[in-house]
Amino acid sequence: MTTTVIPSASVAADRPAHRDGNVLRWLGAYTASMVGDNVYYIALSWAAVQAGTPSQAGLVMAVSAVPRALLMLGGGVVADRFGPRKVVIGSDAVRCAAVLAVAALLFAAGPGLWLLALLALVFGTVDAVFMPAVGALPARVTSRGQLARVQGMRGLAIRFANVVGAPLGGLGVALGGATAAFGLAGLLIAVSVPLLISVRMRDLPAEDGSGVEGAAGPTPLAESRSAWQDLRDGLRYIRGHRVLAPLIVAIALGDLGFVGPLNVGLTLLADERGWGAAGMGWVLAGFGTGAGAVSLLLTVRGRLPHAGYVMAGSILAGCAAIGSLAYVPGVVAAVGVALLVGLLAGLSGALCGALLQTETAPAYLGRVSAVSGIVSLGIAPLSMPVSAAAIGLWGTGPVFVVSAVVCGLGGVVVLCSGPLRRAELPK
Repeated sequence: MTTTVIPSASVAADRPAHRDGNVLRWLGAYTASMVGDNVYYIALSWAAVQAGTPSQAGLVMAVSAVPRALLMLGGGVVADRFGPRKVVIGSDAVRCAAVLAVAALLFAAGPGLWLLALLALVFGTVDAVFMPAVGALPARVTSRGQLARVQGMRGLAIRFANVVGAPLGGLGVALGGATAAFGLAGLLIAVSVPLLISVRMRDLPAEDGSGVEGAAGPTPLAESRSAWQDLRDGLRYIRGHRVLAPLIVAIALGDLGFVGPLNVGLTLLADERGWGAAGMGWVLAGFGTGAGAVSLLLTVRGRLPHAGYVMAGSILAGCAAIGSLAYVPGVVAAVGVALLVGLLAGLSGALCGALLQTETAPAYLGRVSAVSGIVSLGIAPLSMPVSAAAIGLWGTGPVFVVSAVVCGLGGVVVLCSGPLRRAELPK
């Protein structure tokens, strides 16, 4: 497969990302893949519940997390070594083939837990390579000055996939069971492949590694003697970078303080207050609306001035809103607070992602995305069972406050790091 490369100085590259056909093809591919993912998880959970006990279904759903967490650092090396475009295309092709194969087997023989667990294992293994490559791809399809806007577009795609994917998966299950839902997921993922093939790649700019103390610049992976050395080089790059090192710490603290309350804690809070499933749905809708509005703002504006200061302020204000969520008097007030949490958390998250993209030398983006992904997908989910157990012992109020403090420490890290505090998005 031949990769089409366009010069960095191309006029088309200077076009705003939301008006650039090349970026829109990438966005269409990413959106189709994410919607397919959401449909896949609905199909997998339904098939697992039908084939076994609830505890067995839970194990099937958790199987993919193990290879994803263990192999993601290596996936970052693969993305940087072979190029994110090839890796994403190959990953989507494998995921599509695996899902369609399972759909065919389910149609012929009926569901089996071993088959579903195998599919989850394959998906998790491929995700370990796919996710870092997805993080590294935007720098190859647009100019550095458009990366913040692309981050907003990516956020909108994720919100769209979350809103559309679940109903589509439910419709597939209603019409033809897990077999139809798996088939629909495979077809949606398949749509991304030709779109990605049509995306043109940009030349990588020559970065001087100015954010790294004592480094002359990125080390080409072709000159590395082993994948292990590539991995150590990437970790050393992050550790020595004046912006990325504290940024990764801030992301980790933010996710640790945010994931537990907004996943497990919110469910327990809704049950405790008698809001019911409908009330919890309205609260989640408020959060999603706020986060989507911020993604739209970044998509339209392209950048926000004083990114470091705004990020720190939104983290600190957002943690206060998270802490207050457990003390609101009713569901209407909870929806309003959730909307505020979505706006502030969405703003800080979008700026974190945009700075991660713009501050990282493109040759390292796969490995940096892998480290960020492990923090968000490997470490942060550990807070969910801890939050549930703590709420059982002390109630929702104290746990939400402690989580808010942990999240707020991320803002403190930003304020204490001069280079990150003064970081700006490119114009």
